[in-house]
Amino acid sequence: MATVEVTEKNFESNVKQGIVVLDFWASWCGPCRAFAPVFEAASAGHPDVVFGKVNTEAEPRLAAAFGIRAIPSLMIVRDGVHLATLPGARPAAALDELIGKVRAIDMEEVQRDLDAHAGERRVEKAGGV
Repeated sequence: MATVEVTEKNFESNVKQGIVVLDFWASWCGPCRAFAPVFEAASAGHPDVVFGKVNTEAEPRLAAAFGIRAIPSLMIVRDGVHLATLPGARPAAALDELIGKVRAIDMEEVQRDLDAHAGERRVEKAGGV
């Protein structure tokens, strides 16, 4: 699968389901340009994963929303849940290993944990008023 351009307008539709790996980059960034072929090759090797590119120059609000302070940075999302943001380029083997680890995550357990913590935050908010 080829990489897709991710923008503020299409962000939600791209991260709703499945595994999504986003590459936050800029054209002036040398490490970003060096990492681009590795990212593109990974997209071909994992056709069931969405590989998106976020141009931080064109989408500064999207980059800011996720606290991107270094590029390239990879953001990992699965089933709409933001799992991690990792600064720096990765070699092909490390990117493949990362995707394997994301595949192995029990998302039902993650959702249960999120639901439990959401309840705690509601209680904390009410108690702190």
